[in-house]
Amino acid sequence: MSHFTFIDLFAGIGGFRIALEEHSGNCVYSSEWDKYAQITYKHNFGDMPYGDITQIKPNSIPDHDVLCGGFPCQAFSISGKQGGFDDTRGTLFFDVANIVKHKKPKILFLENVRNFIRHDNGRTLATIKSVLDTLGYDVYTEILNSSNYGVPQHRQRVYILCFKKELNVNDFNYPKRTYDDVYLKDVLENDVNLNEYEVKRDDIRITGNEKLLSDDLISGKKLRPIRVGTINKGGQGERVYSPEGHAITLSAYGGGIAGKTGAYLINNKIRQLTKRECLRVQGFPESFNFPDEITRAQVYKMCGNSVSVPVVSKIFKQVIPYLL
Repeated sequence: MSHFTFIDLFAGIGGFRIALEEHSGNCVYSSEWDKYAQITYKHNFGDMPYGDITQIKPNSIPDHDVLCGGFPCQAFSISGKQGGFDDTRGTLFFDVANIVKHKKPKILFLENVRNFIRHDNGRTLATIKSVLDTLGYDVYTEILNSSNYGVPQHRQRVYILCFKKELNVNDFNYPKRTYDDVYLKDVLENDVNLNEYEVKRDDIRITGNEKLLSDDLISGKKLRPIRVGTINKGGQGERVYSPEGHAITLSAYGGGIAGKTGAYLINNKIRQLTKRECLRVQGFPESFNFPDEITRAQVYKMCGNSVSVPVVSKIFKQVIPYLL
């Protein structure tokens, strides 16, 4: 594979970058406004991402083959409701579109939350597709669950691949599910002080395993979270899971006593995931680490905002033939 160039927008802690570098990509530009993510990114990659994307002039960005990023899902204040470029003004997608308009990369690789498909009754996605079509791109979308691609985390995300029309891509296929035998228990830390992660409450109830879902019966594996107990009333962040299954979706903003990572019954103790375990359930390499000054709360938020690296890598493997 010959080298290609890419830019990393809404870069977070660099999940897209790790995945594309695995395929010989060369990152020529990155942008991220969160200061803790910036510090972590520089710590691991050696360069500091540029800040607020709304303040960046497209002409200052180097030419590149691929534009990637997990842009935030924002409502469009559609005044004319034409579904065109102007309808996206005031949103961060407008800034992405503006860069695309000026730089014309071959491929766009975008990621968003699952509900993005239904956002504003589908109008958000329709507007974005319309804008990308006007800019000269064929658009493919698919919801993939990290659990089905060798990552021990239930994480459903929509992945959007856009190809320049002149590439004549009319048959793009997302990767087939792999159903790898990887579970939360396989990525746990054993040799660290876990006291700070323990949940100590007198209203914890362990109820035992749930029945398997039909999806598990098809694959014969427990590739999903297995709930075994409850904290308090069992609301968000108040459910206990088994390490025999998968982690729940890491969340940047989840509430509850065990919000952001969920609670797990491990060695007869109820605890949240450690910093390293959060990285592992997102598929980050062991060489990746956080600077000492980054707090646990910041780590949880950044991991919750990140992408599952192996999923991005497997999708991009399908993209490579169109870059040659």
